[in-house]
Amino acid sequence: MNRLFHVPLSPFCRKVRLVLAEKRIEVELVEERYWDPSADFLRRNPAGKVPVLKMNGLTLTESTPICEYVEETQPTPALLPKSPEERFEVRRIVGWFDDKFHTEVTSNLLYERVNKKVMGQGYPDSKAIKTGAQKIKYHLDYMAWLLDHRRWLAGDHMTLADFAAAAHLSALDYISDVDWNRSDVVKDWYAKIKSRPAFRSLLADQVSGFPPPPHYSDLDF
Repeated sequence: MNRLFHVPLSPFCRKVRLVLAEKRIEVELVEERYWDPSADFLRRNPAGKVPVLKMNGLTLTESTPICEYVEETQPTPALLPKSPEERFEVRRIVGWFDDKFHTEVTSNLLYERVNKKVMGQGYPDSKAIKTGAQKIKYHLDYMAWLLDHRRWLAGDHMTLADFAAAAHLSALDYISDVDWNRSDVVKDWYAKIKSRPAFRSLLADQVSGFPPPPHYSDLDF
């Protein structure tokens, strides 16, 4: 059995979960307290980070290389386009969310509101939360601009770029930090991707001490 060591609200773990589910690859989910790592976990990944995927006799780390390995070993349904130019655009947007969006938004909202409490690292930083709440507006507007010109974030077909974005936004939606009324086109995009079977396990997530809002699992939010 394939095994994924993860944290439920980690956007990087969620991206991998979405890819595996979209390709109908069964996986056992194992929650890992990476902030208090065991010796076994550090042997799996000396970097002390999740996700870690055990698959095909391999131990795979880092979310984007994991996703690309899965794509290369099981290319159907395709989540990367064929042409180098189109692949570049997918990778650019994945990098945008996993780097810029994560630094400016996810780390300031999700990590302050949830991770600090779970990890016993004190109280949220109100200045960081204010910064994240302001920055997410820019990112939602950028997504709206992309979706005004394309069916999906990187082109005419759903790709890994959409899963990277949805992974971050779904984690933030769990704590009601996404203003879906800011853009109809972004909300429609999220409704489409949220209704996919691959999303079901994410919508069933429950984090102790942090119940999701009623709209979180509602496909007609």
